[in-house]
Parts: sequence; C-alpha cells; structure tokens
Amino acid sequence: MRAPERRWSGSTAALTQRLRTRLGAVHGNHGSGATGGHAPMSLNRSAVQATVHCLTGCAIGEVLGMVVATALEWGNALSIAISVILSFFFGYALTVRSVRRAGVELERALSLAFASDTVSIATMELVDNAFILLVPGAIAAGLADALFWWSLGVSLAIAFVVALPVNRWLIVRGRGHAVVKELHAH
Repeated sequence: MRAPERRWSGSTAALTQRLRTRLGAVHGNHGSGATGGHAPMSLNRSAVQATVHCLTGCAIGEVLGMVVATALEWGNALSIAISVILSFFFGYALTVRSVRRAGVELERALSLAFASDTVSIATMELVDNAFILLVPGAIAAGLADALFWWSLGVSLAIAFVVALPVNRWLIVRGRGHAVVKELHAH
C-alpha cells in the first residue's frame, strides 16, 4: 500500500526554508542563500531550466491561440489576446503539475505558480508579440504559411534570450523559479 502524500502549507518563505533544510539533510549541506550555495554554473543551469519551462508554456499557448483564432476567424487583437492568455495558462499549468507531484496542495501550488512564473512569462510574451508585430506580414500569416512558423520560432528564441537573465536575476534574489526549484528537482 502506498504511503499518503505529505502536504505542504504555510508561507512561501517557510516552505522554501523547510525544503532547503530537508534537502540539505538528504543531499548534504551545499550552503545557504537563494542559490543554495551552489556554484554559478548551477545558478545558470537553474535559470536555463526556468526559461525553458516558461518557453514551453508560451510556445503551447502561442500555437494553440493561433489555431483557435484562425478557426474562429478572429482578428489580430483577439489572436494576440487568446495566445497570451493561453501562454500564461499553460505556463502556470506546467508548474502546478510539477509542484502537485511533490505533494503540494492545489491552492498552494497555484500560489507558487503565480509567484514563480508571472514575470518570466510576461517578459516572453512581451518580446514574442513585439517581434511578431514588427515582422511585416507575420501577424497576418496563417498556420500553413512558412512566415508564421519562421517568425514564431525566431520570436520565441529572442524571448528566451531576453527572459534568461530575468530568470537568473529572480533566482539570485530567491524569487521566480527559486521558489519552486527544490520541488521541480525532486
């Protein structure tokens, strides 16, 4: 018979501290601070992982948003709006899924997702949509057009490059994905 899952509650700071203490006892104490005392490479790796995570949610939302907007014959403004909404939805959903697997209750998982992903997803969406609007014809390109896929790929790559230092900055300060880093890893 499977043991019942442990549920976490309390403030984000308290949750993070309990996780650090618990993980330090299991994996050896690696120091303290927002990065857990890990070497800069570990910080960079964490920032890349956080950015890839947000990029995945943004990519799913962007493509699905375009599919919905095309199918419903929506204009540019609604196409952008649905894509942004779905990008946030899928970005948050990916975090909630990971955090729930670690035994965190749904309400707390949602709170952690909002705290860890909002700035990163907002950065990506701002950059992504600005690029799409600047490329002539990209916003009007349909799903069957090479311009749509080319501009989406390039816009997401640029958004990744811009969001990476943002995520690194957040992690150094104990914000962003630093809040859920231990939960994702275990």
